[in-house]
Parts: sequence; C-alpha cells; structure tokens
Amino acid sequence: MSDTARRAVAVGGGTGLPKVLRCLLDMGWDTTAVVTMADDGGSSGHLRREIGMLPPGDARNCLAAMAADPAGAAARLFSYRFPLGEGLAGHALGNLVIAALADIEGSFPAALDAAGRLLGARGRVVPSTLDDVVLTAEDVDGNRVVGQSKVAQSASPIAWVRYASSRPARAYAPAAEAIENADLVVIGPGSLFTSILPNFLVEGIADALASTQGRVVYVCNVANQRGETNGMDAADHVDALVRHGLGRSIDVALLHDDAGHPLPPEIDAVAAGPDAQARIAAHGIACVVRDLTDPDDPRHHSTDKLLGALGEVAS
Repeated sequence: MSDTARRAVAVGGGTGLPKVLRCLLDMGWDTTAVVTMADDGGSSGHLRREIGMLPPGDARNCLAAMAADPAGAAARLFSYRFPLGEGLAGHALGNLVIAALADIEGSFPAALDAAGRLLGARGRVVPSTLDDVVLTAEDVDGNRVVGQSKVAQSASPIAWVRYASSRPARAYAPAAEAIENADLVVIGPGSLFTSILPNFLVEGIADALASTQGRVVYVCNVANQRGETNGMDAADHVDALVRHGLGRSIDVALLHDDAGHPLPPEIDAVAAGPDAQARIAAHGIACVVRDLTDPDDPRHHSTDKLLGALGEVAS
C-alpha cells in the first residue's frame, strides 16, 4: 500500500466482521480490524481461564478472512476446529497457534501480527483493549447478567452493557489511533451487545470515533438474535449505540430493505421501515436502505451485496 492509500477500520467481532473485512480489502482499502476482547465462551473462554490469555477467537476469524488466500490451506487450517480429543475437542487450531505465538513473541498483539505474517494477511488485526474484561448486562426487566456468553443467551432483550471492573478498561493505543486516523470506519454487522458495543465500552475508543474525520458507517443486522435483541427494529439498534456513547459519531446507517425484500416469516427481521428511518434520522444519521441478505442464509448479509452497498456509501 502507498502512503496515500485510503485507510479503513472495521470494528466488531463475531461472524459479521470478516465479511466486512473481505469487502474493504476487495475495494482496495488499507484495512485494520479492531476486535472485542470480551469473549468468554468456547475455545476462547477455555484459553482465558486455563492460561490467562486474551480471547483469540474473534481475531482469528478476522485473520483468516484477511489471509492472502482465504480459501487456501493455511486459512482453512487456522479455522479448523478439533471435533474430538481430550483437551482438544472444541478448540480452533488458530486459537492454539495464537496462544503459542503470544508465548513466543511475548505479547498478544505481537502474536496477532506474527499470525498475520504466517497467513499473508492483507491487513492488520488489533484488540480494542489489552485489559482482562468481564462483560455485564442489564436486560429490559432489570435483571443483571454476567459474562459475554451468558449475555448472548439472555432470555430477555438487553438494555445496557458494562464492564464489571470499577476501573475503566483502557484502549489499546494502536486501535484508537487507527480509528482516529481512518478515512472510513465500519461498525458491525454483528451481535449488538456482545460483539459491537464491548469495543466502545473501552475508554478512548468512543472518543477516537468522535474525533475521526473519516466517514462512519453502521451496518445494522438484518435479523435479531434470540434474547439479546428480540423484537428490536433498526432504530432500536441505533438507539442502543447512542445510549452507550456514540452520540452523533455515526454518519450513515446501512439497513436491509425488509419491505421490498422481506425475510421468511419465521425470522425476527430488523425492521427498517419509514418510522425506524425517521427515528434514526432524528439522531442526524443518514439512512441507506438496500437489499442486503444472503438468499441462502437470510439471517445474514450477502458479501457481494454488502460489497456493493459499502462501495456506494464510502464514495
């Protein structure tokens, strides 16, 4: 990349962020992923508890998506999950590689950079914080939920998320700097309260977003998640971001056209009709509404459709 290359940052976690990264790379952006460190389930949770490392899973997914050949052997090995074996079952090989590299290189960020070199990654993955964080939530009924994996399985929609520590989690400086210096910041798609917002609970990340001169685009989910966001429309999703400190930092909300391209009735679609758009516009955020769903998996975005829409709003 030249010094004049356009710089993009994608913020989030889970399965949505890798799709955005592939789009940004295909568009020719110099791309950085800023990922949440709140994950405490599955392989990442085991590694956090057993060896005291930061959770590698979201970073691993992003590194595999940014690999020189995302469909090649190295990326597939990085994503391989052991189905059997005492102490191995459920672990992704890439998580174990990152754990080993953290020990060899001396830090978690250095491990991610080294893993990126192994994969020939076309961009960089950085954690939003290096602090050991524990996510807590309050649902709409006032019940407290502790732990990212439990928040994700909440029986009732979530109203607020916070970190359990009385001391604020501190931003990893390269993450905040990447956001502040970006020409484009893409937030989401992904689990609103467990993948996206945990990044902005970190002290300095929301401030960096507010300071950036780049365009900030929020990619809203096309479908709600059981429990976590049950029954929420697109404006409710944006309201949650605003409640958690993003204020008027977002320029554009990219929404699925559920009226022209409805999801199957069994799916809890994130409605983006005129009322939701008006409520979003009241925050000073422009709405761009397009068909974004994957016809083979209508709960999620189509990478090709997302590529076209991001190219439109980023221009």
